[in-house]
Amino acid sequence: MHISLLQCQSSRDVSANLLFIESQLNELKRDVDAPHLVVLPECSLLFGGHESQQLAYAGDAHQSPLKSALSALAAKYQVFMVAGTIPALAEDGRVYSRSYLFDDKGDTLGYYDKLHLFDVDVADGTKQYRESETFCPGDHISVIDTPFGKIGLAICYDLRFPDLFRAMRLAGAEIITLPSAFTKVTGEAHWQVLLQARAIETQCVILAAAQWGQHNEGSRETWGQSMVVGPWGNILAERKTGTGWVQAEVDLTELHSIRRKMPVMQHNRFLEPSLK
Repeated sequence: MHISLLQCQSSRDVSANLLFIESQLNELKRDVDAPHLVVLPECSLLFGGHESQQLAYAGDAHQSPLKSALSALAAKYQVFMVAGTIPALAEDGRVYSRSYLFDDKGDTLGYYDKLHLFDVDVADGTKQYRESETFCPGDHISVIDTPFGKIGLAICYDLRFPDLFRAMRLAGAEIITLPSAFTKVTGEAHWQVLLQARAIETQCVILAAAQWGQHNEGSRETWGQSMVVGPWGNILAERKTGTGWVQAEVDLTELHSIRRKMPVMQHNRFLEPSLK
């Protein structure tokens, strides 16, 4: 299968971010006769300032200009797309951080709302991150049937919670996507090792598309290192710095072989995870 992750350096300028994504899709080398999966990073259309700016662009499942823009790109360039994250209105006045999966006609195959919110103190220029002031946590996991296999959806900080990844594997996931914007501090310390751990534990292919660099005059800095990680924990492709594509050809034959030879899901003696 053909996989492409886009590493971005997004800003608060939605139009500029959209133009960058389209320029990269226009240059993307692909076989038009074979399905191609594109994964965008977290907040690919709006990133940087205070999280409350997300409210101004939030829509619902039916009327969202950001959703419409990205689904139109999926249709125009005939790619399946995990559309990073966009804000979606929640009932309590906050927004969900929502990741849509579009097919190559721009139709919605499914979506996932970020479960774990980044309310953390970090030794960087921002210092305090409080996503829960703006974002509402989701209430479901999402594993979606596609021509590539069963795709589970997760987002950024979710990476630190292995129960979610085990739940997706038990729901049938073979591939797990992770649009992200890890801080430089936490990314340098934990990004790669966590991605490899989740891949090994679940025996899934992990597709982690990341933000990179300084955003909005240096007010935010992200780690980058977008990666495709195989089910044995092997790095199939990565881009440590800069913007642009990370591409890989993935064959699930190895995944099925690993699962058959080491059936860890059958051996696990702990109860299956469930949402609170």
